Amino acid sequence: MHHRTVAELMTRDVVRARRDMPFKEIVKLLADNGVTAVPVVDELDRPIGVVSEADLLRKSSAQADPSGLTPVPHLEAWERAKAEGARAEELMSAPAVCARPEWTVVEAARLMEVQSVKRLPVVDETDRLQGIVSRRDLLLIFLRRDDAVRDEIVQDVLRRTLGPVASDVTVEVREGHVSLGGSVQVKSLIPVIERLCRSVDGVVSVAEHITHRADGSGNSATGG
Repeated sequence: MHHRTVAELMTRDVVRARRDMPFKEIVKLLADNGVTAVPVVDELDRPIGVVSEADLLRKSSAQADPSGLTPVPHLEAWERAKAEGARAEELMSAPAVCARPEWTVVEAARLMEVQSVKRLPVVDETDRLQGIVSRRDLLLIFLRRDDAVRDEIVQDVLRRTLGPVASDVTVEVREGHVSLGGSVQVKSLIPVIERLCRSVDGVVSVAEHITHRADGSGNSATGG
């Protein structure tokens, strides 16, 4: 099976900010390029952080309400420092959480989830910026055509990986939902087929209705 990598999904033409870029220039950079965040890089083009609209808005939220109706929110010391920041390196969230080009969608998605970030700068072995991958980029695998998903399951999972033992398994795919039917010789093969199908890029869910002709000990059986 071919799992799409970060290199295949990332944006290569990355808008970035230098560490000394002033606040107003960062705002203009985001607005001019239609993005909500940019990596901040050092002199060697290595990401040292990410500055986002949320980081910049701290400056506004930390100010007193002219009407006096809304109290100034309590800020931790680090939040106050960012609110008072004037340059990218003072405003950014750091350190930068980065991905590698060879990572799979699963690896990138798990890191985003664990770190609670919406995007990952992508760096090479020298930590230089190569691209950026976002949640939206990772979701593109679910736009694969149903026939492409089915072909990969039939050709790569059932025929190349499992071979004759899965020759009687049938596959239908609709809107990314996979339905497996047919039969196999032993029951223990069914969860293996289901797991392999779930790992195919673009699969939303798998429902199996496979019957088995024998249990794990070789005794004849029926089931699903």
